[in-house]
Amino acid sequence: MSLTPSQEKAWKLLFDTPYNTFLTGGPGTGKSFLIRRFFNESPVAVDILASTGAAAIVIGGRTFHSFFGLGIMQGTLQMILEKAVSNTRVKRRIKKAECIVIDEISMIPADALDAAEQVARAVRKVNVPWGGLRVIGVGDFAQLPPVSRNAPRKWCFDSTAWRRSDFQTAVLEDQVRTKDKSFLEVLNKIRIGILDEDVRTFLDGRVMTEEEVEDGVPRLFPRREQTDKYNLMCLNRLTSDAMSFPTEYLGEEPYLTQIKKDAPIPEVLELKKGAIVMFRMNDPKQRFVNGTVGRVEDFDEGMLAVEVNGETIEVTPFGFSLHNAEGDEVAHAMNFPVNLAYASTIHKIQGATMDRAHIDLRSLWEPGQAYVALSRVRTQKGLSLAGWTPTSIFADPAVSSFYSALQAAAFEAS
Repeated sequence: MSLTPSQEKAWKLLFDTPYNTFLTGGPGTGKSFLIRRFFNESPVAVDILASTGAAAIVIGGRTFHSFFGLGIMQGTLQMILEKAVSNTRVKRRIKKAECIVIDEISMIPADALDAAEQVARAVRKVNVPWGGLRVIGVGDFAQLPPVSRNAPRKWCFDSTAWRRSDFQTAVLEDQVRTKDKSFLEVLNKIRIGILDEDVRTFLDGRVMTEEEVEDGVPRLFPRREQTDKYNLMCLNRLTSDAMSFPTEYLGEEPYLTQIKKDAPIPEVLELKKGAIVMFRMNDPKQRFVNGTVGRVEDFDEGMLAVEVNGETIEVTPFGFSLHNAEGDEVAHAMNFPVNLAYASTIHKIQGATMDRAHIDLRSLWEPGQAYVALSRVRTQKGLSLAGWTPTSIFADPAVSSFYSALQAAAFEAS
């Protein structure tokens, strides 16, 4: 697959230089694609670290916190550092590492990035950023923010580690998910929290009643209880016989509990013929991506047939793995790689690509939440809204300032 112009620039920075790099860009610009290619073609070993356990299972990597021995960041910074650097396994893997990719770095809080950078320096015994370990951060700070027990939340770009890292920034600007120009203009405004007349007109024009929405269009809700209730209601409407597919798990505690919580498939998958499902992985054969929606045509214990855009796709059970900090598989979950897709939460859908969605943008509470929901859809033709409220359209001022500074620096360098 050929690269877009901005991907070409980013690739040269990733592949041809040794610099710490921050790869950013809006949804659908190809960040994940570029990192997968870098992982496969890099002449040095690359460790991919995810911000959460759920993300680690999807990308087949490890979590950032486990790799650096940070645990759940309990206690003082000094206590966290002492525990990490006294761990033989932590020291061994950090010394061995040559390059790490932090996927969705926007979800890493500032204190965690600071702690990890100090651990790396202490373990590698070299007083340069990260002890000489190359770090590539990937993400979009305009999307959902990091989970933090402490208020106010502090983004990792405000950390000492970020400043020490001296990241060279590569911004992906060319959309590969959608070519809908007017839709992109609205998304770019919502991304930075602009709610002008054009945005209002666009959002008002996409509002539809339940009766107006086509059958089978997935719903996106802000809250899990709304999602679960809607999925169950829609499944119960089907008159065909239900069949249960229990997920098969391998592993020991506490890893079993963790994979049950974080895997993108349910403990028991309830299906009926005619049910709407969403694929939760990228198909190696490129027949579907994470977020592709289809309708169940048939199934048995070893095969699931799903109709997608008039084509029948047959899939077999797929294994999702949980890895420990060493990269060893410690738990495994096997089932068809789908879940019911009548509805999903906005948080769960981050990273997916959808052809159609009916979205509830009322009473959102996170900066970037509306932007994440709207940008899942390829074109405005596939988008409808149950409703929206002006208070749901906002961005974190710190994020807006951060990206403005990046733009200014890029302009000065050009």
